[in-house]
Amino acid sequence: MVLCIYIALHPLTHTSTSQVAAVGQAGHVGAAVLYPNRALTPGGVLTTDSAVVCKYGYAASVRNVPVKEKAAVYEEYGLTYPQAPGGYEVDHFIALELGGSNDLQNLWPEPAEPRPGFHEKDEIENYLHTQVCSGRMSLLNAQHEIVSDWYAVYTRSH
Repeated sequence: MVLCIYIALHPLTHTSTSQVAAVGQAGHVGAAVLYPNRALTPGGVLTTDSAVVCKYGYAASVRNVPVKEKAAVYEEYGLTYPQAPGGYEVDHFIALELGGSNDLQNLWPEPAEPRPGFHEKDEIENYLHTQVCSGRMSLLNAQHEIVSDWYAVYTRSH
């Protein structure tokens, strides 16, 4: 049985620290797209159990995004598939290592450039995973942090 929980998102509140402004339905810093279209990608959770996500190899054991699903993600966002290597990645809005699902509602084509892009979000996913697995943060809080304003976490941690 697969548990899929969708996180209800509140409108982003941005501080001068994060310098994030809403443009259309995605968050931007300058020209960088920070967040997926919330109507298409609200986020999806497979587990809320930190013991599960902190088990070595967990994310690799649940990673399953077939090519057909990747193509559907790009199509939803009006992009052709495939894109040039390194330009985009099909990203889990809530990362697998934070209990995110492989469901279409948790996937979006995240660009690498301009920065901050998927490389910087990956750093935050790893940082939050470490926080959860060290007991410094609950998994539910980490899931909330990633969907509500991962860029604010990025600016605080750098």
